[in-house]
Amino acid sequence: MKVQSRIPKLNEVSFDGALTWFAEMQTKGLLFHPDDDPAVIHRVSDWVPTFSEAEVHETRFVLKELFEFLGDGVYEAAYPVFMNNCGIRLDA
Repeated sequence: MKVQSRIPKLNEVSFDGALTWFAEMQTKGLLFHPDDDPAVIHRVSDWVPTFSEAEVHETRFVLKELFEFLGDGVYEAAYPVFMNNCGIRLDA
């Protein structure tokens, strides 16, 4: 039985691709800081790991690609998504 990954595909290794990927992670309830290792992220309510082992590897791969291409621009791409997730609207 193959388990479906909840990790969205990275359609493009670019700033816009990163922004879209983080936004899709947010809509799935999977948003986390890009410096954090997905293997150590747990739900607070019951301390169950957020990601399966396969999802951890997939997420690490996406972040590696993004950091190699964008460097610290990864944080800039993630920033508006994090602000939105916190309910903070940014000026256009």
